[in-house]
Amino acid sequence: MAPSVPNILVIDDELSMRELLEYMLTNEGYAVTCAETGREAISVLEKNHFDLLLCDIRLGDITGLDVLRASKKQNPDNVVILISAYTTTETAIEAMNEGAYDYVPKPFDKDELLATVAKALELRSIEHEKKQIDDELKKNLHFGMIVGNSPAMRHIYKLIQQVSKAKTNVLITGESGTGKEIIAKAIHQESDRSRQPFMVINCGGIPETLMESELFGHKKGAFTGATQDKKGLFEIAHKGTVFLDEIGELSLPIQVKLLRVVQEKVFKPVGGNEDISVDIRIISATNKSLEKEVIAGNFREDLFYRLNVIEIKVPPLRERKADLRALAQHFLEKYSKEMGKEITKFSSYAIDLLKKYDFPGNIRELENLLERSVALSTTNIILPDSLALSLHKRRWIEGFKDRRFDLDEVARGVSLDSILEEIEREYLKKALDCSNGNKNKAAELLGISFRSLRYRLDKLGIDT
Repeated sequence: MAPSVPNILVIDDELSMRELLEYMLTNEGYAVTCAETGREAISVLEKNHFDLLLCDIRLGDITGLDVLRASKKQNPDNVVILISAYTTTETAIEAMNEGAYDYVPKPFDKDELLATVAKALELRSIEHEKKQIDDELKKNLHFGMIVGNSPAMRHIYKLIQQVSKAKTNVLITGESGTGKEIIAKAIHQESDRSRQPFMVINCGGIPETLMESELFGHKKGAFTGATQDKKGLFEIAHKGTVFLDEIGELSLPIQVKLLRVVQEKVFKPVGGNEDISVDIRIISATNKSLEKEVIAGNFREDLFYRLNVIEIKVPPLRERKADLRALAQHFLEKYSKEMGKEITKFSSYAIDLLKKYDFPGNIRELENLLERSVALSTTNIILPDSLALSLHKRRWIEGFKDRRFDLDEVARGVSLDSILEEIEREYLKKALDCSNGNKNKAAELLGISFRSLRYRLDKLGIDT
């Protein structure tokens, strides 16, 4: 038996728009009926069943909201998409609260509208939609809380499976906010050590003076304030896993001591005379290029090769946009539940807005954005305006690793000279890097003379 053709009711008081929509939808294989006014649409609805209504908000008699209410009263499962060139945020919120599937602003993109219609027809009831979302999330959840089903993430899942049963040290690399700790935890949970401790330490978050004690412990009286013996991270983690986050921030003296633990699985507490043996697996992570740190003399080469037996490279969110919707839905449900709200989905245009943004802060930034959006949302759907609080109004000058220049800081007072100097410094360094140190080429790339380049390098103390 051939599948039935979806029936769509188009309601618009402009003949040209009705004809355009009818042409578009008919070409997609839909059965289309048109109505000029809201009352005509309600009359047609009383006599016929439709799978979807595509309704303008401003009609010649009653409004599209009135048609929406009448449609929902007749059948709560009716799917209604509202379109308008005059839609305000308040109207959109009212429409969503009344049960509209989505709203589409005019002028609309043909492909986006058709995609919205197709998606809406797949999700003809809230119950069905929730089931679809739950199934999608289950499909995209791997190894606990890792979300994503893109080729890059499937490769990482394969690596997790391969390395989890071994004792081999693993180095996880990637930009800040990409979820390196979650991957480390997944390796631990999939390993034979899953019932043993998983100890995390941020190597960049603890002062150097305290780091040795945190890692190796100390004996009573080892230093001022050491009033009793203290076990270090490695001893506590015996039989388990140690995750050293931001390993590139460790000082060289601590690196020497860490190397012994990695090689021999023994260490001495601060102030102690006897070695302590441990059975641990070490997983490290960094957002730096440790190869460059080795060349610069900031990281020991022997330690680097000991830690980097297997490397897992985590892609930034901008390189795995296929996972963005699943990630966004995951955080939406998480914070909706935490805040006691019933926000079930995103407007299709909200998703489009997310996809157009590069997320320099990666998954961590996405999560923060969704937490904020859920907190501020007054409807059961995330609209573009909710996201615009972060995506449109942020005033960063971006492009520098580990540094963002926020224009809103001007209100609190800034040093323009130091900001401009930092920008100039980074551009000079990047030009030299791109030209492999060739100053003539670097000057050409920057659109300045060779003499000007030399002056600027000397002024900023940049060694070449």
